[in-house]
Amino acid sequence: MSPPSVSLAFLGCGAATRTHSGVLSRFGSAVRRYYASRDSKSAEEYNRKYKGAGTFRSYAEAMADERVQAVVVATPPDSHLELALAALEARKHVVLEKPAFLRAADFDVVGSAEARSGRRLMVAENYCYKPLARVLREVIASGALGQVLYFHLVAVKSQRRAGWRDDPAVAGGGALFEGGVHWIDLLANVGLEVESARGFRPGHGAGLERSMLLVVKYKEGGVGTLAHSWEVPSPLHGLRVSRIYGTRGSAAFESNGIVVLVSGARRRLVFPGLRDINGNRAMWADFLDVIRTGREPVMTAVRARRGLELVETAYRTAVDTHEAIR
Repeated sequence: MSPPSVSLAFLGCGAATRTHSGVLSRFGSAVRRYYASRDSKSAEEYNRKYKGAGTFRSYAEAMADERVQAVVVATPPDSHLELALAALEARKHVVLEKPAFLRAADFDVVGSAEARSGRRLMVAENYCYKPLARVLREVIASGALGQVLYFHLVAVKSQRRAGWRDDPAVAGGGALFEGGVHWIDLLANVGLEVESARGFRPGHGAGLERSMLLVVKYKEGGVGTLAHSWEVPSPLHGLRVSRIYGTRGSAAFESNGIVVLVSGARRRLVFPGLRDINGNRAMWADFLDVIRTGREPVMTAVRARRGLELVETAYRTAVDTHEAIR
């Protein structure tokens, strides 16, 4: 027996809505999609292109409609808090595009609203669901690497910002906040618990950063690093190699998750899977079940908040470090 259909309304019609709509189209009749935008033409275009169920003239109209079970907040970060609170008040489940909020403390306010509404808040952090994340957790948990000493995660590429991403008040932060939060989730959730963190900003630039090094100390004794940049041309069209070193072995992996080479007592190649390499389909399968059942998502609010706290720590300590060097 097929699960009941879920009705979603997208608030905002930009790149994130385009990506999610493409993924959700693969679920067929299990998902009904509506579109709302400040520009009615954009909503109509998306509804037509992705075979939606209809459009709304405003975000408020979408949240008030009884047919809608959940809203997907796919607007710039500065509007997330207001829209999430309004949706929960309207007793809708909420899917927030990352980064969830401008401040980690905003989770407190929204958490109270979530409890009152009886609905769920979900953060669209797809790296939580990547096949690579599962494989790395399994490799570390198996003991094949021994005690993990170093986890070096490389996420550098050349990417131009545009539009609202160049406005600090709207964007909330630079490259680490907008894109690096994905990789921070991976760094912090491979079976090792982050105890402390520090950020380092290369160069002497001001304004929104485009490169950042995050160093974390794990409670288990190891050290992790994330080299994140939007201004480094990555070799081989985006292929990057990251590594984990332990006392009994090591693992080298393509950062996106194409392949993992585990070396130690036994050498083996693992292919996590290309079909859902970014984890988007698995994420939406989880979210749709959350909407149907009301259970907690795999990507919890606690986990999403921790990722945002690490971004804030990186920014704060990077400033302190720069001042100390000067």
